Amino acid sequence: MINAIIFDFGDVFINLDKKATFEGLKKIGLSEWNDDLNQLNILFEKGEISKENFLSGIQKHVPKATTEEILEAWNAILLDFPLYRLEFLQMLSQKYRLFLLSNTDAIHIDTFEQKNGVSFYSDFYQCFEKVYFSFEMGMRKPDAEIFNHVLNKHDLQAKRTLFVDDKKENTDAALSLGMNVWNLQVGQEDVVDLFEKI
Repeated sequence: MINAIIFDFGDVFINLDKKATFEGLKKIGLSEWNDDLNQLNILFEKGEISKENFLSGIQKHVPKATTEEILEAWNAILLDFPLYRLEFLQMLSQKYRLFLLSNTDAIHIDTFEQKNGVSFYSDFYQCFEKVYFSFEMGMRKPDAEIFNHVLNKHDLQAKRTLFVDDKKENTDAALSLGMNVWNLQVGQEDVVDLFEKI
């Protein structure tokens, strides 16, 4: 029945990468992931602080590291993510229409394209019919409004669309529209399981 998949990589991304992020930042001196870092991350997600201020905030917890080292440690985790492995997305894009909702990818794009060329990200985004950044949609619009926009703009039937997320509010909003939902938790096993079952 599924003919389109909408991924919300905002919270999925943050939850999936938090453990890996912590491991990466530990290597440059971070002792713990605490409430201050959580709040910093939320402010960046909401667009209330710049990337520079975000990195400077993390630097307070790893004072011996430069912002460049912090960004490199943060970015390094991406290549280990099943969600970001192109073979999965290329396979899915051959069978389904894919849409991406995101508000966290922007921090990674410049560094990866500068260091590795554009192939990784250009190929990644080519898998999706449309990428919606939160800044484009308007920050913190009700989730149902954003989902409705995607469904209506692309003439998608909710019951034939799979929404992938891990946050209760987003899941409830998608269910209220009659969408199918895959509620990811925080383990990479869930990601692999998702791709095996679709």
